[in-house]
Amino acid sequence: MKIRSITYFCNPQFPLDEQILQQAGDFLMQARAAFQTEGYEVQTTRMATTPFPRLLGDHIDQLPKFAADLSKLLPEFNIAYAALGPALPESPRSYELIPEAIATSQNIFFSGVMADARGIHMDALRACAEVIVRCAPIDPNGFANLNFAALANVPAGAPFFPAAYHDGDEPMFAVAVESADLAVDAFSGASSLEDGRQALVREIERHGQAIAKVAATRLWHVPFGGIDFSLAPFPDDAHSLGGAVERMGVPRIGLHGSVAAAVLLTEAIDRADFPHTGFSGFMQPVLEDSVLARRAADGTLTVKDALLYSTVCGTGLDTVPLPGDTRAEQLVPLLLDLSALALRLDKPLTARLMPIPGKGAGDETTFDFGFFANSRVMKLDAEALSAPMMTGALIPLNPRKK
Repeated sequence: MKIRSITYFCNPQFPLDEQILQQAGDFLMQARAAFQTEGYEVQTTRMATTPFPRLLGDHIDQLPKFAADLSKLLPEFNIAYAALGPALPESPRSYELIPEAIATSQNIFFSGVMADARGIHMDALRACAEVIVRCAPIDPNGFANLNFAALANVPAGAPFFPAAYHDGDEPMFAVAVESADLAVDAFSGASSLEDGRQALVREIERHGQAIAKVAATRLWHVPFGGIDFSLAPFPDDAHSLGGAVERMGVPRIGLHGSVAAAVLLTEAIDRADFPHTGFSGFMQPVLEDSVLARRAADGTLTVKDALLYSTVCGTGLDTVPLPGDTRAEQLVPLLLDLSALALRLDKPLTARLMPIPGKGAGDETTFDFGFFANSRVMKLDAEALSAPMMTGALIPLNPRKK
């Protein structure tokens, strides 16, 4: 298991206050050293800010320059990546500026709210679909969409990017882990599901409490928001959550039985005693998981399957390769489904969708990126919606009564 990221949450001010960036960088270096002393490899140090529409205010049109300037400054302060938070429904212009801001920066992430406690914001949801389509051709492989996610019911403080953002002025930090290997190991040779589940809970608790102890004893001067213990993968079979599902007895993830496996894995995280934050659940990034990538390539795992697993998992739809000619009107129904699930089930979900220019369903992907496993473009069964589904600016939706 590794620490995927230590994320420092702050308000960097506009214009940028380099003293705040220095404080962030100093803390992240200290935190990295503290966790490494305890034996944890720390892959990245990151910063997440207040939502950029609030940060920039009347200067919203300066977002591309602001992102470019911050992108150049981050290495000076030993910060690998920054998330500038979500575009907001009350600021339609904020969605429009994201593709240009991504194009002008290298290490800056964005998101866009499409559903929150008020309901599903249809104009914002359509705007998120447009962002995805406009970002696709920025890079020949559609890679720019790695830096954008559409958010449904996602609160502040989640350390996984691109969903991370801050909602206050005082800084805090949180930890995200890469821990799919714990699930693989727990169910390898387990005599029963219960034995495997208990082994997984024990390991999650052991690591979660060790990380929390470091935060409390060595990093106490900055408030600790908790650990997102989503079972994040790395693209080899030893660190594949899809592989863990198959070790549990499902022949191939995507076949029936996969939902039950996702439930058991997510519930194991819920059982474990540690300070939870963020998604803390089953994580299914198709292109970041070697087994998920293979099952998507052979057609066993579909977009509809991933949407189904979103009902019981943590993050939702992540790094999903789609045909390059996908239109915004086709993305809207998928984003609407995801938003409806998030509000009705009262859980955070995101969509990070990646149309691949020049490729159709079934074509091979050709990414050259250490955190991706290549797959095939997945078919999207969606057509433009019509009235009355597409009428109205807001769809209020209450959580299911318990």
